[in-house]
Amino acid sequence: MISGLSEVGYEERWKILGLTTLETRRLRGNLIQVLKILKGYENVDQEVCFDMSQSSLCGHTLKLNLKKRLDVAKFSFSNRVLNEWNIFDKEIISGCSFSGFKRKLDRHFRDKRGYI
Repeated sequence: MISGLSEVGYEERWKILGLTTLETRRLRGNLIQVLKILKGYENVDQEVCFDMSQSSLCGHTLKLNLKKRLDVAKFSFSNRVLNEWNIFDKEIISGCSFSGFKRKLDRHFRDKRGYI
């Protein structure tokens, strides 16, 4: 515990300290993992996790579709990241390097979502 912050609530504490929430850090890590899977940097068959969208009318070309699954899989990795991944602008996904993607992702969280 940091001195002087014991009476401050969780959200106010992370704002004062300039930190991100655990939820944001988990989401960021999951989205980075999606990029690794889609770019082939992980030894995971992307067909098992994701259905690629055939439409590129709006946004980027790596849009994902929801796979038909049992109800028990509704909180699975692919279902958790699907909506967040699909709202990205083309500029976020188009980064060639992971460090570039991470910078763009952090900027997206800060500017569009209000996260630090």
